[in-house]
Amino acid sequence: MISNIDHIAIAVHDLQNALERFRVLTGASDEKIRIEEVPSEKVRVAFIQVGSSKIELLEPLETTSPIAGFLEKRGEGLHHIAFETENLEAELQRTSRENLLPLSQPTEGAGKKKIVFFNPQDTGRVLVEFVQKIQD
Repeated sequence: MISNIDHIAIAVHDLQNALERFRVLTGASDEKIRIEEVPSEKVRVAFIQVGSSKIELLEPLETTSPIAGFLEKRGEGLHHIAFETENLEAELQRTSRENLLPLSQPTEGAGKKKIVFFNPQDTGRVLVEFVQKIQD
């Protein structure tokens, strides 16, 4: 079962500049912000906690990053929305019964979470991500 909107992701050219804008917009203090790199996706991300959800700012680390391609094609803006689940496999079974198939197998993403994306052609032109916390 989907339990929460985990985050809304925004592709940006300059993470520090975008982070300052969103820090002002949200009034977030330093303890509400986490920055990390995700080598598998070739991005640097900043998460800003807003209530029980987050805003994720995505900056490409390389020109071969999917985010670099997104920025070149579409410019800065909304990249995806992520829904949290406690059981990613059950959600994938549920969605596959409705012919909504993920773009690939689950992988490890930012924040030590298992992630999977769905094709925007199947989801009203919105890239959708499911995330599950990885148990230690």
